[in-house]
Amino acid sequence: MPAVPAHGSWALDLRGQRESHYVACMAAILSQMDKDHYSAYIQAFPSRPELMDFLMETFILFKDLIGKTVYPCDWVVMNMVQNREFLRTINQFATTLTKMFLSNSSFELQLWNNYFHLAVAFLTQESLQLENFSPAKRNSILAKYGDMRATVGASIRDMWYSLGHRKIEFIPGMVGPILEMTLVPELELRRSTIPIFFDMMLCEHQLTGSFSRFEDEILRRLDSEVEGGRGDEQYKQLFRSILLSCCQRHPEMTKPGTDFVELVTALLERLLDYRAVMNDENKTYSMSCTVNLLVGTCALPQLTEDGRAQPQVAQGSTQLPGLNFYKEINRQAMYIRYLYKLKDLHISYENYTEGAYTLLLHARLLTWSEEPNTAPVPGLHSCDLHTQRQLKEALYNQIIEYFDQGKMWEEAIHICKELAEQYESHVFDYEMLSDILQREAKFYEKILKVLRPSPDYFAVGYYGQGFPTFLRNRVFIYRGKEYERREDFEMQLLSPFPNAEKLKSTSPPGQDITGSPGQYIQCFTVQPVEEARVRLKGRIIPEQITNFYKANHVQRFSYSRPFKRGLNDPDNEFANMWIERTTFVTAYPLPGILRWFAVTATTTTIISPLENAIETMMRTNEKIMSEINRHQNDPSLPINPLSMLLNGIVDPAVMGGFAKYEAAFFQESYLKKHPGDAGNIEKLKDLIAWQAPLLAEGIRIHGQKVTEDLRPFHERMEQCFEQLRAKVESQYGVREMDEKWRLSRNMSESSLGSYDSKQPLSSRAAAGAQPIAAGPSLPPTGFGGRVKSASKVPPLPRRISPAVYETFLEQSDATAGGKAFTPLTADGNRGLKSPPLPLPKSKRMSQL
Repeated sequence: MPAVPAHGSWALDLRGQRESHYVACMAAILSQMDKDHYSAYIQAFPSRPELMDFLMETFILFKDLIGKTVYPCDWVVMNMVQNREFLRTINQFATTLTKMFLSNSSFELQLWNNYFHLAVAFLTQESLQLENFSPAKRNSILAKYGDMRATVGASIRDMWYSLGHRKIEFIPGMVGPILEMTLVPELELRRSTIPIFFDMMLCEHQLTGSFSRFEDEILRRLDSEVEGGRGDEQYKQLFRSILLSCCQRHPEMTKPGTDFVELVTALLERLLDYRAVMNDENKTYSMSCTVNLLVGTCALPQLTEDGRAQPQVAQGSTQLPGLNFYKEINRQAMYIRYLYKLKDLHISYENYTEGAYTLLLHARLLTWSEEPNTAPVPGLHSCDLHTQRQLKEALYNQIIEYFDQGKMWEEAIHICKELAEQYESHVFDYEMLSDILQREAKFYEKILKVLRPSPDYFAVGYYGQGFPTFLRNRVFIYRGKEYERREDFEMQLLSPFPNAEKLKSTSPPGQDITGSPGQYIQCFTVQPVEEARVRLKGRIIPEQITNFYKANHVQRFSYSRPFKRGLNDPDNEFANMWIERTTFVTAYPLPGILRWFAVTATTTTIISPLENAIETMMRTNEKIMSEINRHQNDPSLPINPLSMLLNGIVDPAVMGGFAKYEAAFFQESYLKKHPGDAGNIEKLKDLIAWQAPLLAEGIRIHGQKVTEDLRPFHERMEQCFEQLRAKVESQYGVREMDEKWRLSRNMSESSLGSYDSKQPLSSRAAAGAQPIAAGPSLPPTGFGGRVKSASKVPPLPRRISPAVYETFLEQSDATAGGKAFTPLTADGNRGLKSPPLPLPKSKRMSQL
């Protein structure tokens, strides 16, 4: 026995049955009417107002029935019969409109408006979208009923052109419905109706001198229509070609019309890309497409030399097509809408730093004033935030929270300072001032006490014609997450492109790859190149502070690829180990509103084997100093990293020591072949000599912390070091430390500032010698000492200042008669010298 439906559902079913019966009866009556019947019926109305009321009610009724879909969607015959009769009736009444309601004295705006909306609703109804049916069903419908969309589209076009000077009254109201109609994926319909847009532009331009109302409305509606699933590549091409052709035929419309068409075409391309990836499980590319809608020719927040975000218009090479697309075309509501979409995507992936920078773009649009908010803001209880000051304060507090979660406390401090200024000097809210200062103090404490690992950076190239346009044959620099391995990063990178092939080489691919229809992805790790910051120069700064700027607010990244040139020496790989160093420059500093930015410039420099040896020694000394500094600052640190580092240097059985450098570069035969390298040879010798006291201090600390189980290991390491030190001091001189010294964070930058590992030696050598400072001085490692020279290098004074290591090396060059090495460019020529490097930072001196 069938279940008895509930009272509510039974009543609903009964009402639906009655409606379907009524519509079936009405369709049957309409099918029996011909033109004469319609004409007689229209003439039977005693007055014009009564006829107008009838037409208004009929249009409303038909639109309501079309929207309700009286019959189930699989009742194809009933739906088509209803549509066929409705179409005949609509066309008959359209004739009545043009005859009786078009003249100046009889024109009825609302009646015409209802007609257009009914016709568009009829054309866009689901039951007429034949492309959604199976081929067999589609062919059957076309054979029996034809494509009614083309018929009603032609009627809408003819009715529009018949309006004459009355068209302006339908702008911008009819822009949205006409756009919806042209987006229907039927080629002939699009070709016949897209020209209506130009007619609207021309009509408004002739009356007002511009078509701003039309432009505003179509940009607003296009955004929602494409996001809703309408539009495709064919529509973009048709829109552009048809409207450009129309503009060329009207001289007064050529310039403004062409600019508008190109603007809409660019927007369509970005919207289609955005829609294509929005449903992808991997939201990474959704972020890219969202930024494509945001970014164009205005700048993202630029960074001051201290790393603070500062909004300003980009100048020169920092301008890129597409930046701040909605902002540039003055569509602030849509700009803010996509800002919050991007922010939500970031937060869903726990990209709190990028989410904060995204919100900062909105906050920078606001002022500290009592002016009302003009654009709607999603979330943040915006209904309670009536003024720009209230909204900006709420945004700043949210930004501070995101920066805190992203461990970007330096940026949070900048926001805290701005809020504190408002509380202290403008609104005089000392309670809020107290709160914000306490938050700021906690951030300073976190900078010094909380472990903050530096992120890795990856260069990713998308090659081949199979990628979307916003990725195709472009290189991006990605900012990895904490402790993210390259293997894990690559897996996430390849997941949206299961058919993509990973390139094993790190060299740029050729035309056979970039022009192929496939997908090829290249990924490798790059090193950030720290920018010189005047604010940090010449100061005593803890390592926890300066480490932040090594991996943040960076825009240049380098990748070094070793290769062999000349005769191969199987016993000494360093003799012909050349380095090809590629430097990538991104569009904007990282981190930013994305975890990646496109590469806008690439340069390649060739580093010689001797230069490579100098850089290697420099990095080794930096590692030793960094480890010593860490253990002095925190005695509780585990000893294992220090053990591995020291043993790898002092035990020749582990790393081979620097004996291979001696065999490769310190022989008379090498100097005869490369007389210009004399200065660099002396620099390498001096680096080797200064490594001995560093190792001595490291081994001293190691001996204090080593456990009894590892005591034999330590004694073996001491024996190796004594042999190493005896050899170094006999050949390269003695470097001794004062009894009272302490390593500072900036020792490495003082001792090795002229050996910037991220910069070719031509730039380092270009920094001229500085006058030797008077007074107490330090050796190049940053602590007091003396030199007993065993080489041609003139001895240093007993104490040398923290800023004279470069001077010492330049004097060494002059004494040895050597010349600073200028690296080769990729084409084998000597490169030009770079501007001088900034002076090294001062060093801390204190007692142990």
